[in-house]
Amino acid sequence: MKVSVAMAYYNGGEYIQEQLTSILEQLGSGDEVIVSVDAASDGSGELLERWAQDDSRIHLLAGPAQGVVKNFENAIAHCDGDIIFLSDQDDIWKEGKVEKVIKAFRRSGADAILHNAEIVDEKGRMTDQKTMFEMRGSRSGILKNLVKNSYVGCCLAFRKELIPVLLPIPEKMYMHDYWIGTAAELCGGVRLLREPLIGYRRHGGNVTELRHGSLLFMIKKRMNILWCLLLLKKRVKKYFEPQNSETDS
Repeated sequence: MKVSVAMAYYNGGEYIQEQLTSILEQLGSGDEVIVSVDAASDGSGELLERWAQDDSRIHLLAGPAQGVVKNFENAIAHCDGDIIFLSDQDDIWKEGKVEKVIKAFRRSGADAILHNAEIVDEKGRMTDQKTMFEMRGSRSGILKNLVKNSYVGCCLAFRKELIPVLLPIPEKMYMHDYWIGTAAELCGGVRLLREPLIGYRRHGGNVTELRHGSLLFMIKKRMNILWCLLLLKKRVKKYFEPQNSETDS
């Protein structure tokens, strides 16, 4: 299986070298890291260019500059792998992550795999905080994840067959990871790996927040999500149900 890593980048120079090192050590020569760069005004542009010149598996793209969801969408659209891993710019992949996730795909037949994460501090040191799964009560299920999302993008990988269903991501969908996880639920299912396979780095600039917004914000966003779910079901019916019917016959 060819592996693609889709990364949304925004002024991540402080941690990107450690993250890229932890990823590239696990990839084969035919795999790829697609980095959609929305901004590198922190002086990291030259750093990214050097990494891409030194390692042909790294491909840099100009980001759309329309927020993190569209930045991830841009990266995913350019992925060519059989399995696509989502990656933040500031975490640390644990040794064996790719191998364990690929084994889970082969064993389960699922369309997406969600693994656990340990929480580390700015310097990558273990903290005494609960794991991501413990904090979020992570489990599969469309209703459960509508109430409290388990599908944290940095812990998520999915099959390329989902891309026609996923893209484009609706403007009203503010969580790319929830969108992907729910699409997988509606197609071939999501399997959870309880083992933490990354160190999720806590610092002031994180994209993935570990806290909720206001009640009004949450209600408004959930209404938007319900609208998006109707669209998602139509896409699943278009791209997957005819294939399932042919298989059954």
